[in-house]
Amino acid sequence: MSNDPLNARERRDLACLVGLMIPASAEYGVPSANDPLIFEDILRSLGRDSPAVRRALRRVAGIGDLSPDQAETTAEALLSQTDPDIVTLGRVVLGCYYRDDRVMHSVGREPRAPFPQGHVLEQGDWSLLDAVRGRPKLWRDAP
Repeated sequence: MSNDPLNARERRDLACLVGLMIPASAEYGVPSANDPLIFEDILRSLGRDSPAVRRALRRVAGIGDLSPDQAETTAEALLSQTDPDIVTLGRVVLGCYYRDDRVMHSVGREPRAPFPQGHVLEQGDWSLLDAVRGRPKLWRDAP
């Protein structure tokens, strides 16, 4: 069995779909999600999410062969749904997209792991947690 979870048609459809999900922007200097580096990362990252992504792709089979307007309409119809397969597809794509150095630079972040240097977070309003602190325990004590 191949290491590639998708066949050629599914790859073409996925490339079309992710390019419509996140198009390139010259204004922000970012590539689309079907940029070769990002798309290969998406394919490598499918792993256990492959079945859900394949089910989502079956619903738009052939989108890569449609005209740009038809493909956009088809993608919008699919992405407006909130079932678990579509949510999984979105999670995989966004996770890979924001791992790309070019994208991280465009949002003002250094492209690196958060640790060991960490990231500085501004202090927020801790009183917002008072409602949670006032709740009864949700767990039982260990014997």
